[in-house]
Amino acid sequence: MSKEIFVISDTHFGHANILNFTNDKNEKIRSFYDVYEMDEIMIKNWNAVVSEQDKVYHLGDVYFGSQERANQILSRLKGKKRLILGNHDNGKDSVLQKHFQKIEVWRNFKEFGLLLTHVPVHPFTLKEGRFGEFKMINVHGHIHANPSPDGPYKCVCVEQINYTPVNIEILKR
Repeated sequence: MSKEIFVISDTHFGHANILNFTNDKNEKIRSFYDVYEMDEIMIKNWNAVVSEQDKVYHLGDVYFGSQERANQILSRLKGKKRLILGNHDNGKDSVLQKHFQKIEVWRNFKEFGLLLTHVPVHPFTLKEGRFGEFKMINVHGHIHANPSPDGPYKCVCVEQINYTPVNIEILKR
């Protein structure tokens, strides 16, 4: 079986209060019965597409709350996990260090024309030279159900990808 690369962001495993978050139309951004249902659906969706040999880049905001619960959840997820730190992650967290092979602040995939970050970066970062064309697509998280900025951006927050990791092949230029 060939190795694939997947991307996902903002799982917020164990974060009960995220079920109360709303968009600009005052609609809930996640419609699960409770946090346990949310976590189980994301685990099931993850494991349905990811094999043990695949790499998964998680673009931040992995979990909230109990380290014990996070450890149990992350141990159930298939694949070789790598983390791009989100604004709610601590790179020194022992649970994250245990379950992620690498922890970085960003990842540049020149071969795919992709820059993986948690927060969308400034457009100038994605251009060739001072006045050049866009050379990179910024694959990011952080914004949940909100639209990405105009330009070469693709959001992989779980709310926008049906709570399922996305194959990097469909994101590249």
